[in-house]
Amino acid sequence: MTTITPAERGTLARIRRVGAGPDLPRPSRAFLGIGLLALGLMVLAPMLLTDFRLNQLGRFICYAIVAVGIGLAWGRGGMLTLGQGVFFGLGAYAMAMHMQLADAQLQGEQAPGFMSTFGTELPWWWEPFRSELFTLGAVLLLPAVVAFVLGWSVFTRRVKGAYFAILNQALVFAFAVLLVGQQGTLNGSNGLSGFQSFLGFSLYDPVNRRTLYLLAAGVLILMVVIAYWLMRSRFGELLVATRDAEERVRFLGYDPALIKTTAFVVAAVMASIGGALFVPLVGIISPAEIGVVPSIAFVIGVAIGGRATLFGPVIGALAVAWVESSLAESFPSAWSYFQGLLLIVVIALLPGGVASVLRVTQVRRRRRQADDDGGSGDLHDDGAGGGPADGPETARGDSPAGPPVAAALGSEQKGEQ
Repeated sequence: MTTITPAERGTLARIRRVGAGPDLPRPSRAFLGIGLLALGLMVLAPMLLTDFRLNQLGRFICYAIVAVGIGLAWGRGGMLTLGQGVFFGLGAYAMAMHMQLADAQLQGEQAPGFMSTFGTELPWWWEPFRSELFTLGAVLLLPAVVAFVLGWSVFTRRVKGAYFAILNQALVFAFAVLLVGQQGTLNGSNGLSGFQSFLGFSLYDPVNRRTLYLLAAGVLILMVVIAYWLMRSRFGELLVATRDAEERVRFLGYDPALIKTTAFVVAAVMASIGGALFVPLVGIISPAEIGVVPSIAFVIGVAIGGRATLFGPVIGALAVAWVESSLAESFPSAWSYFQGLLLIVVIALLPGGVASVLRVTQVRRRRRQADDDGGSGDLHDDGAGGGPADGPETARGDSPAGPPVAAALGSEQKGEQ
């Protein structure tokens, strides 16, 4: 007779209840998945897609880069980051300002064309963005500084949950309003557009555009590798432990505020890099691309894909963006309803996201096999509530997504003593 361990019996319940999804894959499986992702994006897509569709996929890849950071901060750290549009916009506007100045220099002008329309002189804070190195540094450092100041000031005061999410939403709303008001210096609600070159290469050359797409795809692969390394590291264990038992982590001598701030900074930098690549690929950046609605859309993609998994955020971001584009072409006024319906269906039927389908199927198959062999008396509980899966683990406050990391850290610390 086939038997199922209590851990296996509770897996389906944990995925349903919290949406934390399965554990991280082993290195061999993880790098196999990364290799397949690279093969699909960097080899098959350029071979099979037209230039228009390839450029469209490049835009989706920028969203996926943002999603990787959200998966780290939200899926592993429990921080619902509803304000990633701020950091996406910081990176995007930094790159757009550099590209505007470079195009103006090619035309023998000192300032972008829209400034002459409004009779505005080039502001002093535009000048440093003439340098490519300064621009790249700003893309990496500016969001990191903003995220650190915000995260440290919030997490040291133990603000979390819905309050942290609302604070993020307020920040992104204020940022969008600020940009709209900068009519003479940032072209207001129209944003920055009409780019002709990127780091000295013409954007009208199809070869350059394909190279730019490959650059974005390569950056996405790199972000996934970095996220996997962080999740498997000591920091990743501390991040999950902080999510599940913050007070216990504090009693063990670690600073939860510093751990959460670090994850928040990493997610912000990833979002900024996605924004910086978005500008040359799409050709425009405006407040509409970084406001409240796009920030929520980032989170929806991660939730649908599987927030606590390695590949779930990437799959969800690419899938949701593709479905949005496809449905918007056929039903331009009804896409938001489809998006809401998709989110409701996934949350109701598969809270672990699309990435947990295989794991849920395997557990159900083993349970049915056990029932057929006469073990239904012991395995009738599917873990949806009140059964063994809801007993000792949740009573201790440990992670419903995996082993009690905080307890393991405490045991390890005792052993060292």
